[in-house]
Amino acid sequence: MVQNSCAKDLSENRKKAEEGIREAAANGAQIICLQELFGSLYFCDVEDHANFELAEKIPGPSTDFLSTISKELGIVIIASLFEKRAEGLYHNTTAVLDTDGTYLGKYRKMHIPDDPGYYEKFYFTPGDLGYKVFKTKVATIGVLICWDQWYPEASRITALMGAEILFYPTAIGWHKDQDETTNKEQYHAWQTIQKSHAVANGVPVVSVNRVGIEGDMRFWGGSFVTNAFGWVTYQASHEDETIHVEELDMENSDRYRTHWPFLRDRRIETYSPITKRYIDEDE
Repeated sequence: MVQNSCAKDLSENRKKAEEGIREAAANGAQIICLQELFGSLYFCDVEDHANFELAEKIPGPSTDFLSTISKELGIVIIASLFEKRAEGLYHNTTAVLDTDGTYLGKYRKMHIPDDPGYYEKFYFTPGDLGYKVFKTKVATIGVLICWDQWYPEASRITALMGAEILFYPTAIGWHKDQDETTNKEQYHAWQTIQKSHAVANGVPVVSVNRVGIEGDMRFWGGSFVTNAFGWVTYQASHEDETIHVEELDMENSDRYRTHWPFLRDRRIETYSPITKRYIDEDE
């Protein structure tokens, strides 16, 4: 994982990302995940049409650049980018590069927030590629993005598609003037819901967050890794930029799924009501 803050200059951020990737790879990383929209400041804190100029095609310049690095180092790179799909049509998208530099495809963020300081619906169209897994040479990985973190349906479907690890590039934080009790409550909820995805699905979860103050937001960092039973094996600082390599035991999923068979014991024939927006009493 590479958890770091972002300067305004896109070329500076690209250089900084490359330095972090190389350091992580030198320390043994095989899969490297960058935080959400790593190429710039988190521009969604304002509604400004000029910010659409930050978008690019995928595949495009960033994937070409990262593909060269992934091939050189023999690593998988998960890169969160601002995608320009067509004139007036933009997505919050993550691309995956395999160890030989091959572009494996992209996932478009499905759940789009619209909160004070997070005006993402101004910029992004909801994803229409469905949930995705990527069969890299290291592992079959599932990639979801930030606001997707709160939805057990998204993690469940991705796990059912064969994901061995769930990755969440993200950008979430506190208002810089918010009280500490609220801060702790929010972070606890954020981490807990993702730990539950690990437990319910029997797969490790890797959540890679932005850190640092941008405008009125203090991105809370706190990137973390869980094993396949939701145990936090690593948690980053709330304040500092971090490059961390965590070893995952890929045998654990089978052990936890057989000893705690939540996946096996699902009553799938009873779940059809979940596709409704709400289950009213008169239905």
